[in-house]
Amino acid sequence: MHTALVTGGSAGLGLALTRALVARGVTVVTDGRSPDTLARIDSPGVRAVVGDVADPDHRAALVSEVGAIGGLDLLVHNASTLGPLPMRAVRDLTAADLHAAWQVNVAAPLELTRALLPTLRDRDGVVLSVTSDAAVEHYPTWGAYAATKSALEHLTLTLAAEEGLTAYAVDPGDMRTRMHQDAFPGEDISDRPEPETVVPSLLALLDRRPPPGRYRAADLAVPTEVASR
Repeated sequence: MHTALVTGGSAGLGLALTRALVARGVTVVTDGRSPDTLARIDSPGVRAVVGDVADPDHRAALVSEVGAIGGLDLLVHNASTLGPLPMRAVRDLTAADLHAAWQVNVAAPLELTRALLPTLRDRDGVVLSVTSDAAVEHYPTWGAYAATKSALEHLTLTLAAEEGLTAYAVDPGDMRTRMHQDAFPGEDISDRPEPETVVPSLLALLDRRPPPGRYRAADLAVPTEVASR
């Protein structure tokens, strides 16, 4: 693997995965909405683009960066939103709330994948969509996020079936991230694992390249050499 695009690489799992890929010699295109947070991953192996994946012009800029690095081996849909905060019951969600979450969690990944399909096919590339147990479980107030993550899973794996691509929907489990803290305002989430602890499972999946499908990071065996890198 030589090149990757990881959306939402300025924090959390996206940041941890971007750093790990760069350490492997992969050139990574990534993005984030804040120039200050993106500055944390200043590296010769990173091409950072400030912007929001819900913005078509920003997605076009990401595709242009992929062209500049000569193609794409890995596309990771990591950027996402919980939906309206504070999180609320389904009966209190509006169509606008759902639309806003859909634009980030579903429409943006779909449009990016469509734009990058030719290079992914040429390079026998991989699409990895970061999902959640909320896509298959039912937690009060998680409706907007859960519905969009479920849709992302279906589109990712249907695309794999239609296009013959290697594609995965991966549930990383709970992590100590800003987004997770936003879901539990005022609560202590220090018992959740750091995002860096999930990365070896993702790398093991990418190295092994099993059949397309939905995977839980906790179920992925990590070879010793991957865990120690």
